[in-house]
Amino acid sequence: IMLRSTLALSLLLIAVTSNLAMAIKKEKRAPQTLSRGWGDEITWVQTYEEGLYQAKKSNKPLMVIHHLEDCQYCQALKKAFAENEEIQEMAQNNFIMLNLMHETTDKNLSPDGQYVPRIMFVDPSLTVRADITGRYSNRLYTYEPQDVPFLIENMKKALRLIQTEL
Repeated sequence: IMLRSTLALSLLLIAVTSNLAMAIKKEKRAPQTLSRGWGDEITWVQTYEEGLYQAKKSNKPLMVIHHLEDCQYCQALKKAFAENEEIQEMAQNNFIMLNLMHETTDKNLSPDGQYVPRIMFVDPSLTVRADITGRYSNRLYTYEPQDVPFLIENMKKALRLIQTEL
């Protein structure tokens, strides 16, 4: 009986300790609900309005990603986006970032339709950059996983256009 209770106590102790360790590990990293898998190191704004305010205040372009959870194209792009270090680093340091699973009331963000995935840039003067487009003429602001290098170029273009125009 003594052995059994010692064993039970040991098991209990192990369970409590490992749960505590897991809780501490979780504690260290704030849960990133706003990233929705697009990049946990990135600071995401919650709303389009907040994004516009932050863009103006910080003089950084706002990058708006429209996507849906159950869209396979969005999932594929999200994976490529999250795994690309250059994108993650630029998004973290040079952009105000927003990903939305619903449409905004700003019609300028859907100049050629409300498809997903759709990525658009808004510069600090609050101008939607309809001139920064992807590779597809039927959906100007869509990107596919293989278009990541092209998206990187467009991010750089968004940064360059600010510096030259303000």
